[in-house]
Formats: sequence, structure tokens, C-alpha cells
Amino acid sequence: MDALHPRLLVDRFPESFRFYDALLPELLGATRTRGTAEGPYASWDLGTEGLIALFDRAAMAASMAVEPPAAGGALLVSRVADVDDAFARCLARGAAEVSPPTARPAWGPTMRTAHVRDPEGNLWELQSY
Repeated sequence: MDALHPRLLVDRFPESFRFYDALLPELLGATRTRGTAEGPYASWDLGTEGLIALFDRAAMAASMAVEPPAAGGALLVSRVADVDDAFARCLARGAAEVSPPTARPAWGPTMRTAHVRDPEGNLWELQSY
């Protein structure tokens, strides 16, 4: 299970994809697990753990009711056993709701996500697949 990994929101997906796809395997031994240069999403793992993901900023914005972080910002992502339970626990501890638990078949056949903002306003995606 991935504990926590960054997702970079990018405006130039093909260039960013080629950059990370060339360097992550070479420098860190990472393996691409999803995506192509066409986007809008790609991810790399190190062993069985998620290392980093790229997501086209416009595609991310289109999937949510709020704007994603500005250029240079990151989105925290955690894979959890139960998105509904994790979402409820976050709200109970003061997180602000961004998007409720939602099936995202376009992202993966069994993908479910929810989004919250922490007390400082950082965006956090909870996901299961």
C-alpha cells in the first residue's frame, strides 16, 4: 500500500512525461506503472510503492469542482483501503470537503477517489483501486 506520494500537476504533460520517464528508471530504478506521453496521467513505482505521478493540470481541474494548486504546486495522494471511511475520518478531524467519494473509471476500472483540504488548504486525494 502506498503511504503517501506526490502528484505533480503539469501544464506541459508530454514534455514532463518524457523527462520523468527517462530519468526515474535511470536514476532511481523506478518502473512506469501507468500512462503514456499522451496523458493525462502517468505514474512510476519503486518496488511496490508509488513514487510519483503526473497529472495534466487542465484534466485535473475538469475532474473537480475547484481549481487545483497553482503552477509549481503539488497534490498529496494516499491509497487507502476504504475511500468512504477515510473521507469521513478526515472531515471529522477538520478537513474541508472538496469532492466526495466518487468512482473514476476513466482513471482506472476500479478507481475511487475523494478530495479534501487540510487546515492549511493543501489538497489531498484519497484513493483506492
